[in-house]
Amino acid sequence: MKPRSAELSLLILAGIIALAAFALVSFAREAAVPPGIAAHAALFAAGIAVVHVAVRRFAPRADPLLLPIAMLLAAFGYVMIRRLDPALGGPQLAWIGTGIAAFTATLALVRDHRSLERFRYSLMLLGIALLLLPLAPSIGRSVGGARLWVRVGTLNFQPAELAKVILATFLAGYLAQKREVMTIASMRIGPLELPAPRHFGPLILAWGLSLALIVWERDLGSSVLFFALFVVTLYVATARASYAGTGLALFAGGVWFTYHAFGHVQTRIAAWLDPWSRIEGAGFQIGQSVWALATGGISGTGLGRGHPGLIQPGRGATIPTDFIFSAIGEELGLLGTTAIALLFGLLVARGLRIALRSRDAFGTLLATGLTTIVGIQALLIMAGVSRLVPLTGITLPFVAYGGSSLLTNFVLVGLLIRMSDAEAVD
Repeated sequence: MKPRSAELSLLILAGIIALAAFALVSFAREAAVPPGIAAHAALFAAGIAVVHVAVRRFAPRADPLLLPIAMLLAAFGYVMIRRLDPALGGPQLAWIGTGIAAFTATLALVRDHRSLERFRYSLMLLGIALLLLPLAPSIGRSVGGARLWVRVGTLNFQPAELAKVILATFLAGYLAQKREVMTIASMRIGPLELPAPRHFGPLILAWGLSLALIVWERDLGSSVLFFALFVVTLYVATARASYAGTGLALFAGGVWFTYHAFGHVQTRIAAWLDPWSRIEGAGFQIGQSVWALATGGISGTGLGRGHPGLIQPGRGATIPTDFIFSAIGEELGLLGTTAIALLFGLLVARGLRIALRSRDAFGTLLATGLTTIVGIQALLIMAGVSRLVPLTGITLPFVAYGGSSLLTNFVLVGLLIRMSDAEAVD
């Protein structure tokens, strides 16, 4: 089967799954066919048609799996968000439409991913500016103790989401140019042969910037994600274990510093280690999240038949953003959460395949960086709500509520599709 025909078949299957989930939620509540099912079927079909035509027009030889996975995650996320809070369904659907438009624009405007390499230093400045934008006194906003949001008129967004993709592009361009210099060993410490100390400067800069995000914005999630992005990209560019080892050492030092310097980090880690003794306070959400996953068992309680609102009574808005994976686990059980994890795993595998098959260093590093963003972000939130690691405050890509994240992830997939098309054509 040709790539575009396979893609269209998978997109139709994704639409059918999403529509079936939409109907099941309504059946659980009203035991009747939902009145809006025809309108939603038309909207799902329109979205499928737009993205498929865009890929067929601008990237006809692209990977056929990336787009169906992204659309399935986004459509199913919309169904869950509407089930958790009907008032958020409309805005999320609008953001999906905006994300589709951004995806189409990315394919139309970026005809050759290598053209982005020329703007690496401009992208660096733009990315840092976006990371620091929430600190601006007139437009920056604090939500839940973290200063992550920017408000311009009636528009609220998280600039750190877009900054991740921009900085990944900068890192790919910078390291593609400097990787040969950074692989030359010019000093010895015991049995280790290391590059010159000045070449560790970018790594230390990334470490300092990640710490600054915690100190000034209290954004633990973005700081961890950004630092991981830098270390992974640097290791892929140089293949030197010394950089990875230095990165892990700096990460350990940063964890030690932030734990002893900030009370909210101590509280979060204490709630992670023992939520049950703090169930009346800081451990309530994570404790309830674990109970929700346990309640789901193997097959779940059924869509619309769980009680995910118990994760945080009175603050249900945090569930579609921070704990939507727990809600999926309660209502679809281990089978449902495994399916979500496998979709992200397949998305990461296809992204790394694009990186391996790229014919230029910039494409390899960019595909690696973009894939790292999605993979680590998904891993952190899935592990966080299941109490494998402390909660970091980031959202599940494509699935959780949030326009900034959804828009950025559609752009990210557009860039991966552009690179996969170039790899197939060149």
